[in-house]
Amino acid sequence: MTKAVPMTELWRGDILESVHSGHAVVCNADGEIVHAWGDPDAIVLPRSSSKMIQALPLVESGAADAAGLTEQHLALACASHNASAIHNDMVNAWLAAQGFSDDDLICGPQEPRDIGIRDELIRCNDPVCRVHNNCSGKHTGFLTLTKHLGAEKNYTDIDHPVQKAVLAAHEELTQETSTGYGIDGCSAPNHASTLKGMARAMAFFAAAREGEGTRETAAARLRDAMAKHPEYVAGEGRACTNLMRAMNYKVAIKTGAEAFFIAILPEQKLGVALKIIDGGTRASENAIAAILAKLGVLDPNHPEAAKYLDAPIRNWDGLQTGMMRATEVMR
Repeated sequence: MTKAVPMTELWRGDILESVHSGHAVVCNADGEIVHAWGDPDAIVLPRSSSKMIQALPLVESGAADAAGLTEQHLALACASHNASAIHNDMVNAWLAAQGFSDDDLICGPQEPRDIGIRDELIRCNDPVCRVHNNCSGKHTGFLTLTKHLGAEKNYTDIDHPVQKAVLAAHEELTQETSTGYGIDGCSAPNHASTLKGMARAMAFFAAAREGEGTRETAAARLRDAMAKHPEYVAGEGRACTNLMRAMNYKVAIKTGAEAFFIAILPEQKLGVALKIIDGGTRASENAIAAILAKLGVLDPNHPEAAKYLDAPIRNWDGLQTGMMRATEVMR
């Protein structure tokens, strides 16, 4: 099967109103496909779902330890965060400790997703900063590695040592030569792969064990940091944070723009990659939850799972008007 398959349905009463289709792959530690929906060879841009790959050189190089980074810092390096106080405070302190400031970040200023922080900026007539960018943790990690390497601060340039290290990690873990790259919303390169290549990369993270080599140790540390500290990976109210908590902090998951999603299952040594072709995030959240339930790591009856599986759709008056649910092929 090479065509995208229907994954998420939106029902209004008894009428099927909308359908989202996509591709998904589950790989084991040997890089073999154990489940697939749609086309495993579809070329994708994993967007922010690749942040743990982009953070590998930070840990593998020794830069993270030299800078005294904690597990929370490592989780934040893999984050698409809400710009809540815990995120902003840590990024600011991290930048200052390395001798940098907001101006050194190449990601653009972004209005905080955290409504309270946004409203406070408005009340105080304070500017939106680069620290508020959802990728500021990743970029602070790039700056930390840049300093460790003694490189120039133009760290998003494709030929910069940081980005060369990211590409090398990407190609080794996907076991593919990347067919190209796009520039992400935060101005950093984002490398293409097949969907099965991304699933293979996530399976590497799933099977990695500390003490089994520098790259494996780095991968295990990043994976565990994400799973243990989901509030730093996204934030309150977000699917990544909610679902990692629902899985008892044992699985790492990460969303990406345009409805990408990955999952890293250490106990099963499985990696998952998912792409909804119309870019609908509501569908990627539903589909990843369905896959996690199918793989036995998410209890579909957990209250947090219920927000994404068989989720009621309500109007402004609180009346349930329909339901979002995974298609039969995803169950």
